[in-house]
Amino acid sequence: MAQDTNISTIKGVYVNREISWLKFNERVLEEAQNENSPLCEKLSFLAIYQSNLDEFFMVRVGSLEDQKLLTGDQRENKTKLSPQEQIDAILENVTKLNAIKDNIYENLMKDVETEGFRLVRYADLSKADAKYLDSYFAQEILPLLSVMIVGRKQPFPFLKNREIYALAILERKGKKKLGIIPCESGMLPRLVALPGVPGTYILLEELILHYAPGLFKGYKVQEKTLMRITRNADIDVSKVYDEDLNYRDQMEQVVKLRKKLAPVRIEFTRDISQKMVGEVCDYCELDEKHVFYSKSPLDLSFVFQIQDKLRDRQELFFEKRVSQQSPDLDVMKPLIPQILEKDVLLSYPYESIRPFLNLLQEAARDPKVNAIRMTLYRLAKNSKVVEALVEAAENGKQVEVLVELKARFDEENNIEWSRTLEDAGCHVVYGVDGLKVHSKLCLITRKDGGKIQYITQIGTGNYNEKTSRLYTDLSLMTANEAIGKDAMKVFQSILIGNTVSHADHLLVAPECLQAPVLKMIDDEITIAKDGQPAYIGVKINSLTDKKIIDKLVEASKAGVKVELIVRGICCLLAGIPGETENIHIRSIVGRFLEHSRIYMFGTPDRDKIYIASADFMTRNTLRRVEVATPIYDDKIKQRIRDMFGLMMKDNMQARIQQPDGTYLKQNRDVEEINSQEQQYADAYERARQ
Repeated sequence: MAQDTNISTIKGVYVNREISWLKFNERVLEEAQNENSPLCEKLSFLAIYQSNLDEFFMVRVGSLEDQKLLTGDQRENKTKLSPQEQIDAILENVTKLNAIKDNIYENLMKDVETEGFRLVRYADLSKADAKYLDSYFAQEILPLLSVMIVGRKQPFPFLKNREIYALAILERKGKKKLGIIPCESGMLPRLVALPGVPGTYILLEELILHYAPGLFKGYKVQEKTLMRITRNADIDVSKVYDEDLNYRDQMEQVVKLRKKLAPVRIEFTRDISQKMVGEVCDYCELDEKHVFYSKSPLDLSFVFQIQDKLRDRQELFFEKRVSQQSPDLDVMKPLIPQILEKDVLLSYPYESIRPFLNLLQEAARDPKVNAIRMTLYRLAKNSKVVEALVEAAENGKQVEVLVELKARFDEENNIEWSRTLEDAGCHVVYGVDGLKVHSKLCLITRKDGGKIQYITQIGTGNYNEKTSRLYTDLSLMTANEAIGKDAMKVFQSILIGNTVSHADHLLVAPECLQAPVLKMIDDEITIAKDGQPAYIGVKINSLTDKKIIDKLVEASKAGVKVELIVRGICCLLAGIPGETENIHIRSIVGRFLEHSRIYMFGTPDRDKIYIASADFMTRNTLRRVEVATPIYDDKIKQRIRDMFGLMMKDNMQARIQQPDGTYLKQNRDVEEINSQEQQYADAYERARQ
């Protein structure tokens, strides 16, 4: 698909981070035309591509724009590109990708039409439908519309982030003005049904755009288009710090500020004169290079409404899958005694999160439980986790919770949950100064007789019941005393705003995760140089940490076999002769979002295996509180090896990175293997047994 720009985004063994992310989103876009995916699922991937890109502009492009304001020669540390060079490469790549997106959208909507759903423009309507819409617009839409004109006495209005506006170029007495109509009120349906043919709809913004000329009395509409602005959302919290506000109030200010930051992208659905494009860009203080033209709707979220209307057509969706109960636990019996007896690993979404939720509820009611401590990063809207913690506090347990209010785009949700927890009597803190707390850690402290017992849960993903059905994650529950003591050390530190400088078993960022990882890679290098088999296997979401990248290159040169499963950003190139020829990199993009993190060092007879909350990104290894736990149970270790091995064999959803940075699906001459579907089949089989 998209090719790199004339700006070199690859240097030696390094790939620019931003272009690597765009290649990941390209893989998402490819799934929108995957012949093995049902029609409605293709629509989902198309909408996800657009949503991903929106966030990318809000966060990454916004950050690069901010970097341009800094003094000195700012360049990223791998391909040495300046912020402007990265932005230029991004804009060129996005233009090419969006052209592909428009083509896919057009083809998918043709397929949707064969299934009885038709999206039309006003020009396609029958006279009867047009007459109906005349009345509908006058009675239902017009009373809710605001009409704005930009002129000498009418300043350019504030345009909300990612909302759609009808834009008209107006002329009267030889003078031109700009007319703007917001197309989103929150009170009108996005899909307007037409009575003539069942299943026929028109988008609300297209309807408003058609009737726009009648809303500007006394003006002639020369041109019209739909427009959407994307704003920077990358706020430095330290810049809005106010010592007279508590931290939660401060974060509420951040959420409000995010809606008002500078534009980083403008999108139009129709060509308008270059002069008017220039005027809009002047008003928005944005370079014209940041303008994109789209043949498809500016917001594709309505495709989920299409899915709802086709929900009874099961063949248009993936086969229904239900998270299974883990056979390692008897949910009809108390869970704490079972975990005291053996470690248990849950694999989402293949296995249900329910045993962990039941464990929390059981701990809330257990008279022997003294305290529950937990880090919360993202939560479901109706969180059973919070319910259990509230119940525990009301039952007199000591409940200490770190709620990360800087979980991007989940701030409002987390602010509300923090209030609920505080009101119930929980001790709530909001993190460590300058660091996000991204760990997934829960510690239940119990006293049975004279003995202190620890039940520790360490996971790779959030405590979110919804995403546990959509993301692949791992969750370990263990009564290992040494791990429990390390977990207690983590909580004792972060609850008073400190970081952990040493742990005996857990790897804890920012001070003791990167260095142990580098040490374990070094150990494999030493073994390889001694002529013995050496191995590193890692599954993560992103790889950007230059120290780890350079150490993996060193391992490859020493003869260590390195297998990396990196879903998203990967700043390392595999297969470069003399440099990374022993490194194999693949990305799996499929029905479920690959989210689990696995670190494996050594061959199976001597390996160290961890599951972790941390990717190998500098922000994770050095600027966040993250936790990785060792796996000590031999059966669980083998289970993780089997999972990893299966994903390395995937030839349906996996794409293999090539030495030029492209990703290709592998040959399917052999048996077709979809690792996600196989893991679900295995979960069903394990549950039956």
